[in-house]
Amino acid sequence: MFNLSGKVALVTGASRGIGRAIAARLAEQGATVVAAARGDHANECVAGLVADGRKAEALSLDVTDQAAVEAAPGGIIAEHGRLDILVSNAGITRDQLLMRMKRDDWDAVLATNLTATFLLAQAAMRPMLKQRSGRIIAVSSVVGQMGNAGQTNYAASKAGLIGFAKALAREVASRAITVNVVAPGLVETDMTRAIKEDTKVDWATQIPLGRLGRVDDVAAAVCFLASDEAAYITGHVLAVNGGMYM
Repeated sequence: MFNLSGKVALVTGASRGIGRAIAARLAEQGATVVAAARGDHANECVAGLVADGRKAEALSLDVTDQAAVEAAPGGIIAEHGRLDILVSNAGITRDQLLMRMKRDDWDAVLATNLTATFLLAQAAMRPMLKQRSGRIIAVSSVVGQMGNAGQTNYAASKAGLIGFAKALAREVASRAITVNVVAPGLVETDMTRAIKEDTKVDWATQIPLGRLGRVDDVAAAVCFLASDEAAYITGHVLAVNGGMYM
């Protein structure tokens, strides 16, 4: 579909769910994928890709560790000579009604979902500016567009990604670097599979396409934005939500 041969991609939160699907899709299209996650959590993902003949390696990375994040692109450059694609996907939730939400829960979600993207993009920009090319893609959420009760911290972080990407897109466009956002809706993941079936059926009634999304739906959107075919798209929010929010 999209030829990413010769490209090097860094994907955070790549151990499972959407991040794992993104790493797999980029690798399938020929990219060398650096799959980042805490500890050794990305090892299984990478082992499967390598077994299928893909180019992939695991990177132990805590995206809230500023020093580690700032060093990661340099390590990739030293190993591969370039960094073409950054997919900032790592994210967490700490759901609670605002009146009961603890400051630690607010800070943790903003640090992982928003501040980490700032640090990653800032570090990745340096080699991309020298190359005069690059793709920065942030994974937001439909919640950042329409809100959701009990998720003020999550919604703020995901909405912040949209504003961040639009502003950064204007800063780096002259160097042929694009900055875009993919905003998934309700997606079938390990977390949603544990939810009662009748609840998921109720959710699906809110979605015009009548089903929850699949991780591959999101991965396909990311792969497109990472490709040469999307070279004239920047500052865009690509909603992958089945029409839940328009």
